[in-house]
Amino acid sequence: MRVLLSTFGSRGDVEPLLALTMQLRSQGADVRVCAPPDFAELLAGAGVTLVPVGPSARELMKQAPTPSSLPERAAEVIAAQFEAITPAAEDCDVLVATGMLPAAAGALSVAEKVGIPSVYASFQKLVLPSPHHAPMAYPGRPFPPGVTDNRVLWEWDAASVEVLFGEALNTNRARNGLPPVDHVRDYVIGEHPWLAADPVLDPWLGSDLGSGLGASGAGLVSRPVATDLDVVQTGAWYLPDDRPLPADLEAFLEAGEPPVYVGFGSMPMHGSEDLARVVVEAVRAQGRRAVVSRGWADLSLIDDADDCFALGEANHQALFARVAAVVHHGGAGTTSTATRSGTPQVVVPQLADQPYWAARVADLGIGVAHDGPSPTFESLSAALRTALTPEIHTRAAEVAATTRTDGATVAAKLLLEMVSREGTPVPAWIARGLVGREGARVPGRTGRAGQSVSRMHAPEPGGGGRPGSRLHSSGSDGQGRR
Repeated sequence: MRVLLSTFGSRGDVEPLLALTMQLRSQGADVRVCAPPDFAELLAGAGVTLVPVGPSARELMKQAPTPSSLPERAAEVIAAQFEAITPAAEDCDVLVATGMLPAAAGALSVAEKVGIPSVYASFQKLVLPSPHHAPMAYPGRPFPPGVTDNRVLWEWDAASVEVLFGEALNTNRARNGLPPVDHVRDYVIGEHPWLAADPVLDPWLGSDLGSGLGASGAGLVSRPVATDLDVVQTGAWYLPDDRPLPADLEAFLEAGEPPVYVGFGSMPMHGSEDLARVVVEAVRAQGRRAVVSRGWADLSLIDDADDCFALGEANHQALFARVAAVVHHGGAGTTSTATRSGTPQVVVPQLADQPYWAARVADLGIGVAHDGPSPTFESLSAALRTALTPEIHTRAAEVAATTRTDGATVAAKLLLEMVSREGTPVPAWIARGLVGREGARVPGRTGRAGQSVSRMHAPEPGGGGRPGSRLHSSGSDGQGRR
C-alpha cells in the first residue's frame, strides 16, 4: 500500500508525519511526505524523500499574518498543494492531511480530484467544533464582544474560515475541475476527524483516553455531547530520537547544575526587543546557566561568559530531560516533548494554538503561562521563579509518567485497517474518506469517471470493526454541501 502524508506548517507539523511514516513503513507501507521545502534535511536524515510543497515556511513566518494577507497566503498555499500533491498522489491508496486549514483543504481537494480515500488529522482540538471548548480567533476576526457560548463562537469560526479561505479554495478547485465547497471548515474536518494529541495534554471530552491522568487506552472512539463530530483520538504522533547530544553540549551540561533551556522554535519573535538579553539576564537572575537555541528567531549569546551555551539543532528529547526548565513558544510538538520529559515549563505563546498550550501547561500545574508574547526581564524572571519551585518540579514528573508515546503506532494501525480490512488494499478509485458511521455523507467528493465516493470508517481498535466499518460509496449532491 502506498500512503501520502501532507502538511504545511512548521517543524511541529512535520515531525509527527515522520513518526507516522516510520510506523507505516514498519508495517510494509510505502510512504511519501509532502511538506515545505525547509524540512528536506530533517526528512533525509530519516531516509525519507520529501515532496516539496509551496514556498518556504520560514519565509512566510518572517511576516506576521494580517487580515488582508491571509486570503492571499491561503490562495498561494492551496495552489501549491494542487501543483505538488496531484502528481504525488496519482498512484497512492490513501492521503492523510494535516497542518494549516487551507493547506489541508487543498490536499483533501487533491485526494478528491484523483479519487483516493483521505483522512484529516489535527494536532490539537481547537479546530474541532465542540460545546466544551472555544475555537481559535483568526487575525482580524476577533470574537464578538461578550459572547461566551461556545456554540455561537463555533458558528463565528465557520464564518471566519469562509471569509478568509473560501474564495481561495474554490478558485483553485474550479481551476482543477472541482465543484465549489460551501462550508470550508466542515469540508476539511468532516464528521469523523482524528485528533493526534496526547489525551492528558489535550483531552477530547467524551473520550476514555482523557478521563484521568492514569488513562492508558489507545485509539478509542470518543463521542462528545451535543456535537456531530465522532473523533478518534490516536494520541500524539511521537518520534523517538536516539541521537546523542553534541559533545560540546554534553561538556557544558556536565560542567555545572542543570541549566535553563530557552528556545522559540519557528517563531521569529518580532515583538520582543533585545530578546536574547532579556532571556539570558532573566535566567542568570535565578542563579542558573542557560542553553539558548537560535531557532528562527536567530537568538545569540550576549557575551562570552561560560554560563551560556548557543545551540543549533539538537535532540530535544535528550536535552529537555537534563535541564531545570524549558522556556518555549508553546508549539504543540515542543509542549509535548517538554511534558514527556518531566521538566517544568515557561510558555511564552505567540499565535494560533500556542496560548491554548500555555494554558494547558498552567492548568496541569507543570509550568507557567507567560502573560503575553513579549517577555521582559521582570516578567520572565517572575515566571522562572515560579517554574523552578519544587512543587512544579514534582508535578511535572507526575504528569510525565501519564503521557503516551504510542500515538503513531495507533494511527498507523487504524489507517492500514481502514484501507485493507477487506483482506486486500482497496483500489484508489473505489473509496475516498475519513473515519465514521454507516452512511456518513460528505458531498463534493467525486472519484474517477464521476463516481461519487464517501469517507472511510475506522474499525474499533483491537477489534474487527463496528457496524458499518466496511468501505463503501455513497451519494453526493456534487456541491460540497454538508
